[in-house]
Amino acid sequence: MKGKFVTFEGCEGVGKSTQLKQLKEYLDKTGQPAIFTREPGGNKISEQIRSVILNPENTEMNAMCEALLYAASRAQLVDEVIKPALDRGELVICDRFLDSSIAYQGGARGLGIENVLEINRHAIQGCMPDLTVFLDLSPEHSFRSRQKSAELHDRLEDEAMDFHLKVYEGYLEDAEMSEGSGLSCASQAPVLRAVYSSEKAMEVGSAPRARPRFCQASEPGMRSITPAMSA
Repeated sequence: MKGKFVTFEGCEGVGKSTQLKQLKEYLDKTGQPAIFTREPGGNKISEQIRSVILNPENTEMNAMCEALLYAASRAQLVDEVIKPALDRGELVICDRFLDSSIAYQGGARGLGIENVLEINRHAIQGCMPDLTVFLDLSPEHSFRSRQKSAELHDRLEDEAMDFHLKVYEGYLEDAEMSEGSGLSCASQAPVLRAVYSSEKAMEVGSAPRARPRFCQASEPGMRSITPAMSA
């Protein structure tokens, strides 16, 4: 039996780590085992690629190099972690996947969606999400813009606000191209958006095929995912 593949997407500082932490706590509490992983990274080789991509000293990296490195990291993660787990019938939850490349490299870096899809065609081996959770919050309202500390960030986090606004526009364009059925225009996966209210959308071991109800956030800030899941 094929497992289920859930991805989380959004701009920098929107709270993905917090939501994923709460989701893990919920799944542990309700006895629903899952494999949590991330992009770029999730295994030895992909983590090494991650360190190259995000190193703030690598300012000379061009857009195509960046896109190919993300695809290389993704190829290793799919082959080593995601695909074997899905083949075993397990639930896999990933912090970012192909939609990030579409928004960041396709949109903000200007490579275009079709080029990014072509670059990743072999890397993903047909593994596309069954459900994508899109934390729909503009960088202008994200927690990143509210941080006052001088802590160090990675190479992408250090990009100017204009770049992050283009990333957000890339996500919205991706969603528009899929005509509301999900973020990845290549997968047509259902998507939960901003306010997570799909009525038990994640009795997750058997994530529903029916399209969840979309909720567009009208105000900055967002609710926890766990109440919607446990309702």
